[in-house]
Amino acid sequence: MVSRQLEKANRLIEESSPYLLQHAHNPVDWFAWKGEAFDKAKKEDKPIFLSIGYSSCHWCHVMEKESFENANTAKILNDFFVCIKVDREERQDIDEVYMNAVQAMTGVGGWPLSVFMTPDCKPFFAGTYFPPIDLPGRPSFEKVLLTIAQAWRDNREQITNSADQIRHSLANIFQHPKHHTISEEILTAANFQLQKNFDDVNGGFGKAPKFPQAGNLLTLLNYWYRTEDKQSLEMVEKTLLAMAKGGICDQLSGGFHRYTTDERWLVPHFEKMLYDQALLSTVYIYAYQATGKDFYASVAKDILEYVLNEMTGTDGGFYTAQDADTQGREGTFYIWEMDEIEKILGKHNAEVFNKYYGVTNKGNFQEKKNILHINRSLELLAEIFNEKPAKIETIIAQSRLKLLEERNKRPKPQKDDKIITGWNGLMISAMALGGAVLSEKKYLKAAEKCMDFILSNLVVNKRLMRYYRDGKVVNKGVLDDYAFLAMALIDLYQADFEVKWIVEANKLAIEMIDLFENPDGGFYLSGKDDEQLFIKTTPSFDNPIPSGNSVAAMVLLKLGKITSEQKYIERAKMVLDANSSQLAQAPALMSYMLCAFDFFVGPSQEIVIATNHSGKNEAKKMLKELRSTYLPNSVLLMHQDNKDKTVLEKIAPYIKDQISIDDTATAYICNNYVCGSPITSIAQLKSNLKNLH
Repeated sequence: MVSRQLEKANRLIEESSPYLLQHAHNPVDWFAWKGEAFDKAKKEDKPIFLSIGYSSCHWCHVMEKESFENANTAKILNDFFVCIKVDREERQDIDEVYMNAVQAMTGVGGWPLSVFMTPDCKPFFAGTYFPPIDLPGRPSFEKVLLTIAQAWRDNREQITNSADQIRHSLANIFQHPKHHTISEEILTAANFQLQKNFDDVNGGFGKAPKFPQAGNLLTLLNYWYRTEDKQSLEMVEKTLLAMAKGGICDQLSGGFHRYTTDERWLVPHFEKMLYDQALLSTVYIYAYQATGKDFYASVAKDILEYVLNEMTGTDGGFYTAQDADTQGREGTFYIWEMDEIEKILGKHNAEVFNKYYGVTNKGNFQEKKNILHINRSLELLAEIFNEKPAKIETIIAQSRLKLLEERNKRPKPQKDDKIITGWNGLMISAMALGGAVLSEKKYLKAAEKCMDFILSNLVVNKRLMRYYRDGKVVNKGVLDDYAFLAMALIDLYQADFEVKWIVEANKLAIEMIDLFENPDGGFYLSGKDDEQLFIKTTPSFDNPIPSGNSVAAMVLLKLGKITSEQKYIERAKMVLDANSSQLAQAPALMSYMLCAFDFFVGPSQEIVIATNHSGKNEAKKMLKELRSTYLPNSVLLMHQDNKDKTVLEKIAPYIKDQISIDDTATAYICNNYVCGSPITSIAQLKSNLKNLH
């Protein structure tokens, strides 16, 4: 093994991506994804080894340590291959293409992604993590390298034929199948699939490894709202409660780890991703709206506080991820020994804390090491210790603060401080929702600050860019960046009613259509002005991040509602039609697309509050009532007598007729712009909202 410190930097030292910079001192002669790498491969007649990962990926770190820092392995790579490193978060388009290739070739996917391809970028062999030594059913990485090098030399024709066949297969995958007629029955079929795959014991879906799957929970919530199916809501609640109590949730500082290796939500892979915090906080807030249970609001607040405290830059942008490893070991930042806790808290408080969080001398992770998870109720602990529940709750809260303070003295996991446009869009939406529903101004301010930062720093020559780091703006934005940011602009408007956000959302939607529209329906991932890879992808499936097409469809539907522009609705329908075959065959894999379809099928509402200066207090009360209610298929506008009134009336002409009556706040609930009677009291509003459900 060659020491990193003894190695001089390779080309990656010039890159911005934290993931690429992690590999800048490997003895491997790495290239970034640039023309010089392909020129070298063609000139020297070598195959390309493409390695794709991301900075907080545990197994990426393992493979680096075992193979890419190994002098002998590096020599084989350098002698027989041209080696390219890609950060999947920096180049989502590359990752999308080659992940599909790997899944088509092997039936599995994941990171690190290891792809062998011809100099013209056609894959012919692939895998994920390769070990340094032979394991049962899995050859060593060096053996794989030497075998491929020999095949490239001796069986070139077979390799090139294989590469052509794989390319042809991929082209077929990304062709939209014949359109199916989609109906409301698809929502029932999806619900049936989710129920069939539901873990009745632990919550969530399927077996280990267990991912949060926020989109599935949102689909169930919407189905409950549409049909009043109690089982759907019960599945959501069981899952949200189990996750919040489990080791997947950081019990001290808030925030969720990426997934657990077991079915009980206990043992996580410890990395924390920004998109998980955004999507899960959103679902917990929606659950709070649907049930009125403060517990869900509390979990959402913990997530948002974690993001503000640990994942937010001074400029307002949100960071990408926090690593799983500390000093080369996974999870050490988060785990505790029983004796360690007693020294910090004292004997009695430690005993209470340990029983509550399932801490034992044996440990539940590694020897004597414990992952905190809620193991008993406060009421049960009150009985055990003959104390009032309020007293036990105080001990737990104070103990958490003490342990968090102590934990913060440990070496912290590294952060990937890229500010990715699309992921920031997801987080802006969550912060805006949190600010509005949870009545926390700091969340709304964080959303506004981040949006101002994105619009000021990540738009270059009127083109939205992919990410920002250390003063550098890198790569053109992909569909996700446009769709997620456009949705964030809509959500931000519905939180603070600044009309400028809707103006920007309109602009972004028009640009999105121009840059990404697929003539056959839906949207390509990469823009027409961007690098063209050997396959153009139109991503549809939603896990764990919503697909750009799903969110684009919802953006267009909501903008269509707000503006009454039929062109937006028509293009949203084209997205749904283009994905109709996949929706019919595998609706549970397209949860966010289902949400867009649910909105499209309707009924959906335009809700307008009209007010002048004298009606502001009543308007606030109406907003509070609306925001305490789960209304998945509605848009909310505020028709105010202020400087932006004319601008809003130009964007949404129909609201000119929706005016304040008798100088008091007046609500209008409309379906396809046909409005019910004006509502001037909270009691009337409650009654009308109840009738929507």
